[in-house]
Amino acid sequence: QVQLVESGGGLVQAGGSLRLSCAASGIIISRGDMGWYRQAPGNQRELVAGITRGGGTNYADSVKGRFTISRDNAKNTVDLQMNSLSPEDTAVYYCWGTVFAREYWGKGTLVTVSS
Repeated sequence: QVQLVESGGGLVQAGGSLRLSCAASGIIISRGDMGWYRQAPGNQRELVAGITRGGGTNYADSVKGRFTISRDNAKNTVDLQMNSLSPEDTAVYYCWGTVFAREYWGKGTLVTVSS
């Protein structure tokens, strides 16, 4: 059974940092593309950052220069380092992965940024 389990969410003040981690089981993340999405109340789920099988990365314009996605193949984890957080970053963050044309989602972790 494939599982993506997020951790690291919480409450932080504006300007602060958080590091999210996604632990994968049942799949080998190095064989696919991984990413982080987020969904704020009343909004659609949006891609925050992605990392391809080859190591290429892409970011939403709103987080470029502040967020960094990374992958540890040995640990089978994908992390999202979030710096200079603002209240607009408040959302549930979801880990996402696709391996061999199948998609997988975590259950999400809440990030709340206070002003």
